[in-house]
Amino acid sequence: MSQYFELHPQNPQLRLIRQAVQIVRNGGLIAYPTDSCYALGCHIGDTEALERIRRIRQADKHHHFTLVCRDLAEIARYAHVDTWQFRLLKAATPGPFTFLLRATRETPRRLQHPRRRTIGIRVPDHAVAQALLAELGEPVMSSTLLLPGEAVPLTGGREIRSRLEHQIDAVLDSGNCGLEPTTVVDLAVSPPVILRQGRGRLPGIPVHGA
Repeated sequence: MSQYFELHPQNPQLRLIRQAVQIVRNGGLIAYPTDSCYALGCHIGDTEALERIRRIRQADKHHHFTLVCRDLAEIARYAHVDTWQFRLLKAATPGPFTFLLRATRETPRRLQHPRRRTIGIRVPDHAVAQALLAELGEPVMSSTLLLPGEAVPLTGGREIRSRLEHQIDAVLDSGNCGLEPTTVVDLAVSPPVILRQGRGRLPGIPVHGA
């Protein structure tokens, strides 16, 4: 049965954050809030936890996982960032965006798109997510908590626990954080294009297929 932590959305309790980080470090899988919706998260180096996310999401090998980072400095370790990309990232982070960038050699192959060799990168504007990342000291491997066959992500901590209590190790509940996922921006192409219009808005960048 998963552990359940009730966290203040603006001032999360450090002792609970530390417990959640220990679960991640020990190979656990957590559900945690972001500035768009709840996400599943695990340690970047944990293959087994990553496969657990795949099973919950029923995701194939082409599924784009996201590295949730604390700031732009962490992004540069895992993704190639040119000057024009950095300007856009600086203007849009932290915020409800996922950016696709070319992965560096430090990024494990299993986290990259198998054909494009890209990785999803994100810097959330949410106190709980930021506290988690600060305590962990490295990015969290994540995927939106959207269950197979459902149109919107799960957004209530108690519902997440009741539906996934035997599949994840902890729920970090800070209340409702919304149903709209991130806006996905492909920065691996020039000019950039929005692959999924979500909560974030970037005027001037076209939506693919629109």
